[in-house]
Amino acid sequence: MALREATRHSRLLVSGRNFYKFASFTGVRSLSENASSKSVASSAPETVAGHILYTQEHFALKEALKKLIDQEINPHVDQWEAEGIFPAHKIFKILGNAGFLGVNKPVEYGGLGLDFSYSVAVAEELGNIRCGGIPMAIGVQSDMATPALARFGSEDLKNEFLLPSIMGDKVACLGVSEVGAGSDVSSIMTKAVRKGDELVINGGKMWTTNGTQADWMCLLANTSDGPPHRNKSLICLPMNLPGVHIARKIDKMGMWSSDTAEVFFDDVRVPCKNIIGQEGLGFTYQMLQFQEERLWAVANIVTTMDTIIQETIKYTRQRKIFKQPVLYHQTVHFRLAELQTEVELLRALLYQATALYIKGNDVTKLASMAKLKGGRLARELSDSCLQFWGGMGFTSDVLVSRFYRDSRLMSIGGGADEVMLGIICKYMDTQPKK
Repeated sequence: MALREATRHSRLLVSGRNFYKFASFTGVRSLSENASSKSVASSAPETVAGHILYTQEHFALKEALKKLIDQEINPHVDQWEAEGIFPAHKIFKILGNAGFLGVNKPVEYGGLGLDFSYSVAVAEELGNIRCGGIPMAIGVQSDMATPALARFGSEDLKNEFLLPSIMGDKVACLGVSEVGAGSDVSSIMTKAVRKGDELVINGGKMWTTNGTQADWMCLLANTSDGPPHRNKSLICLPMNLPGVHIARKIDKMGMWSSDTAEVFFDDVRVPCKNIIGQEGLGFTYQMLQFQEERLWAVANIVTTMDTIIQETIKYTRQRKIFKQPVLYHQTVHFRLAELQTEVELLRALLYQATALYIKGNDVTKLASMAKLKGGRLARELSDSCLQFWGGMGFTSDVLVSRFYRDSRLMSIGGGADEVMLGIICKYMDTQPKK
């Protein structure tokens, strides 16, 4: 039974609160009802002993996803990496049927209606996919292109775009970055001019994840000539409309299995009703989406960093140099201890930010700190571990080399390190006054 159906049919109502019994895609696996009864008097379900954020429900969700990854994704990763693309519609449909594309989205649109901590748990588990491109593509679908639509979109837009995205029937992409406007979102040039009941869109988007396979784009465009932070709107744009041109599939240093497109718009017409929420608030909506995107990215990469450290320990334990295992050299095991410590500190920051976010707090500063640290630590960790693999680390046969090239994007995509520093300084009130 699919996770989604098992979740809906086994929802327990306890003192007005919902507690869930999750199922793996191979069959129902109920959780102990004791966990629910213990939490009746509390404001939230009890976390599992030793964990500051996750309950039994979180771990059940993660376990179900792990089975799916091991059976449906990891056996094919090497092939998809070699081909430079993965079958997004096929994989997203599998994930959608199981409920993993909308864990924190409204139930009435196909989601599971849970809080964002469950999205973080899913992002962590997706870090067990043995490449970076596929988790990134999934994250775009679930937590980067759809949060604003779920929160501010009209009922019609949610039915047309959100529901099929959660179900895995449509592939979504996010159109924000442009050639001259990457991290500086306010500088985008794409325009959507109102003509009657339609918007006429001209311009282009760059580095669009899922772009060659997407059915629709969450597009950020200028809808007026006003101030740059108040003249933009988010628009649901079907990708099969006349005037939408996929200029090319971009070859990249890493993230090989994720298709990345350059897209142009030539007098593309969409109904004005396709604007998400209020016209002119697109920049604000996108900044809110960035909070979830950045926390999602950190959650995803900490799991992979754990894996890289463990695989490096295993390899250096059996590889010998100067008549003893590489691991036994103090510079190696000390360095791995330092790196694991840094990963644990990053994970603690992630959980703190997530806990505050699900309580309604603005976590822009903490999310920016986590994103900054995640990108820098990924670079540091991948470089150090690859060094300990020696010549084998310079081949494409091992995960550490794939992580080395994939993880470099963390310091660029979704806001460069320098942008994160600027945001943090703004919240610290240390920027020079204009």
